[in-house]
Amino acid sequence: MKPLPFLCDHPDRAGGGKRVSDLKLPIEGECRCGKVRIRISAPPMLTMACHCTGCQRMSASAFSLSVAIPSAGFEVIAGETVIGGLHGDMSKHHHCDWCKSWMFTRIEPDMGFVNVRPTMLEDTGWFTPFIETYTSEKLPWVTTPAEHSFATFPEMSAYGDLIAGFARTKATG
Repeated sequence: MKPLPFLCDHPDRAGGGKRVSDLKLPIEGECRCGKVRIRISAPPMLTMACHCTGCQRMSASAFSLSVAIPSAGFEVIAGETVIGGLHGDMSKHHHCDWCKSWMFTRIEPDMGFVNVRPTMLEDTGWFTPFIETYTSEKLPWVTTPAEHSFATFPEMSAYGDLIAGFARTKATG
């Protein structure tokens, strides 16, 4: 019997209990309909949950999840994306043209990383947010296991220490 088209027919990808150090590269992922495929070939720099109202609206959820990947370690391997969300000068939110899944965000000018939605990846069991941002706009019932919380975004000068802290956490599990 074929599953109904509105039911989730994806296999279990969570595989609970994994750590970032368990992530096997390269890893691929796809949008909901499968027309856009991505590949990550570099280790994550940082993992995040953002509670801003913009992310709440774009993700249709309480927060969005991101994994920062070095730009050179990220590629779209099939399909094409369109810009969605706000069409501002800095953040370019890439979506599948067909199913409208929010796939990744590029910051312009290129800051050396791409924020990928980890839920698009084939394996998500390794993901836990290391930082959470915009807790000032967080829904009152939301909690995350993030180790660092910020009312808005951290100062740019703080990211070096956060990335180093994430790397230490990754190495030690």
